[in-house]
Amino acid sequence: MDGALRITVLGSATPYPRPGNACSGYLLRGGGVRVWVDAGTGTLAELQRYVGPGELDAVWISHLHADHCADLLTAYYALLHADIELAAPIPLYGPPGIADRLAGFLTNGPSRSPVESAFAVEELYDGHVGRVGSLSLLSRAVRHGGLDAFGLRVEGEGGGGGVLAYSGDSEPCAALTELARDSDLFLCEADGPVPGHHSPEQAGRTAAEAGAARLLVTHVGPAIAPEEAVERAAGPFGGPVSYAEAGRTYEVTRRSRTPGRTTPSPASSR
Repeated sequence: MDGALRITVLGSATPYPRPGNACSGYLLRGGGVRVWVDAGTGTLAELQRYVGPGELDAVWISHLHADHCADLLTAYYALLHADIELAAPIPLYGPPGIADRLAGFLTNGPSRSPVESAFAVEELYDGHVGRVGSLSLLSRAVRHGGLDAFGLRVEGEGGGGGVLAYSGDSEPCAALTELARDSDLFLCEADGPVPGHHSPEQAGRTAAEAGAARLLVTHVGPAIAPEEAVERAAGPFGGPVSYAEAGRTYEVTRRSRTPGRTTPSPASSR
């Protein structure tokens, strides 16, 4: 595998999967590693078009709504109770309480299901940095109602490659704008004009304020056609906008940086 950073859309539907489009989930590849970013309903099957569950280097979960994490449940069965010989638990970065939430569903007797035998759980916090091979995964707390929710920024060691930013589910907020600062590809949800989410216009404005090079709208609500979401986001953004089409792979290529701009630093919450 080459070192180029790229992201494959496993699904982008909300709030439930559609034929040909699973819920939110992405396969991030770069620097020889593979990271499953969000595990919405239907994404485990799509993931296996590219990589087996036991071949993942890490999993990153933005928040604990089912359309972003439900397939972790069946991934647990795949890793521990099927045809996969797991050498070690797979690193799982997720919101506080993720292990107990999984165990609460999976436990069917007096003994708690051994979630940690499948996943090496590391809870996220604002400013958390995970290292997966040569990739740096910076998480920032974003605004999605009262739920613990996180956005993601990914870049390679030394900052020599492209930079990917991902909103998770969030309404516009300063932390997300800073997270996406000068990103080469900004994957931003455009569910609609409701609290805890971006409308397409808001996605365009956040991308513009962040100075992102390209905008990829995802998690588009059922009342909005993908082409309409792209058109509505393009006006405020003023740059190239695409829709996160299931099955498509998008290269995260570096662009020239504007002198004087700096990479966001982790928050000092811990």
